[in-house]
Amino acid sequence: MSEHDHEHEEEGYQGAATLLVEGAELPVEVRLRGHFEPIDGRYHWYGRIAAHTELTELVQQRRPAATLRTPAGEAEGGLSDPDPWGRYRITGLGRPPFEVDDLNKVPPAE
Repeated sequence: MSEHDHEHEEEGYQGAATLLVEGAELPVEVRLRGHFEPIDGRYHWYGRIAAHTELTELVQQRRPAATLRTPAGEAEGGLSDPDPWGRYRITGLGRPPFEVDDLNKVPPAE
């Protein structure tokens, strides 16, 4: 094991979520991860939303802001273009929509 193996210990969530985007509330399945980035002093979270026909029709080629809600909380993020399998990537900064073991790693909302 190298000294960098635990440089970014990731935490996350996998399961059901609700995506609020473009005025719609969509039930989705997500796989999320995150880590504290010491270089900028912020918590970065990210993941994929399982392929979802209604989301694809709603968003098309735009990259809208969205709110992602899980049983542990909700957070603002942004969607990017879908991958070849129709899964949209979502990313955010600050408190994630899932539990974090050490809340000291997540600075308060700005």
